[in-house]
Amino acid sequence: MIQGWNTRDIPDQSGRTAVVTGANSGLGLVTARELARRGARVLLACRDDERGEGAADRIRRAVPGADVAFVPLDLADLSSVREFAASHAPDRIDLLVNNAGVMALPYGRTADGFETQFGVNHLGHYALTGLLLPALRAAGKARVVTVSSMLHALADIDMGDLNSERRYRRWIAYGASKTANLLFVHELARLLARTGSPVVAAAAHPGYASTNLTTAGPRLERRRSTERVMALSNRLVAQTATAGALPVLHAATAPGVRPDSFTGPGRLGVRGAPARSWRARRTLDDVTGERLWSASQQLTKVVYPGL
Repeated sequence: MIQGWNTRDIPDQSGRTAVVTGANSGLGLVTARELARRGARVLLACRDDERGEGAADRIRRAVPGADVAFVPLDLADLSSVREFAASHAPDRIDLLVNNAGVMALPYGRTADGFETQFGVNHLGHYALTGLLLPALRAAGKARVVTVSSMLHALADIDMGDLNSERRYRRWIAYGASKTANLLFVHELARLLARTGSPVVAAAAHPGYASTNLTTAGPRLERRRSTERVMALSNRLVAQTATAGALPVLHAATAPGVRPDSFTGPGRLGVRGAPARSWRARRTLDDVTGERLWSASQQLTKVVYPGL
């Protein structure tokens, strides 16, 4: 455990540009706010215009003088990802935080036909990172931090059924998408090291944090009793979004973060200061990582330049 590490320990971020996906609420909003507080220019990459602009206003009120801007990005639509990279992304990016995600939704498909959780949580971020790689390389020692979950332990990747077409179980699909996040980081870190790139790819997770992620699925299906149970659990059991964002902020800013590291809360992986986190051994498997990378490239038609 990094004893007592908190937002006051974030190094000065002046002169750095960060992109945070899903920054309109929860972990993403906290991450963007604290990066801005330490001087970073932060782009809030969000799907909803009203909520994105509202988040930018909230950060400016909390941090007078904050250099933040909302930029539209829908990870469930690869044309939006390409538009973001082509028209809105700066020439230099020092930090990319792949935070946005969905959890345990009823079966659905993205604009490109992918199962929603796999498409948003993994493929959207795979495509975004590849399209932004030149800007990350331009910054030199940039970082890519991808937010996974301890619930990756629920499921392995089924390479023969990436879109859960044979059988869909919402929590298993969520766990598989979070395993995909860790395999993505593992393979990206390996490829960057092979080419001698100083860009660091790392992963983090919030433990159990109180955000709207857990209640979004039940609300969408109007399962009111489940929504109430999840909301009660958020209040009584979960740590705050501010506490949950600490491992993400540590992975994004702390000196000496190692490639392919996985940072989470230190107390049983649920609460506490950032620490090195347990991960399933399958998320470190080179063969599976290579296969998922190849499949992601074919599905998104995004090739990482120079890797």
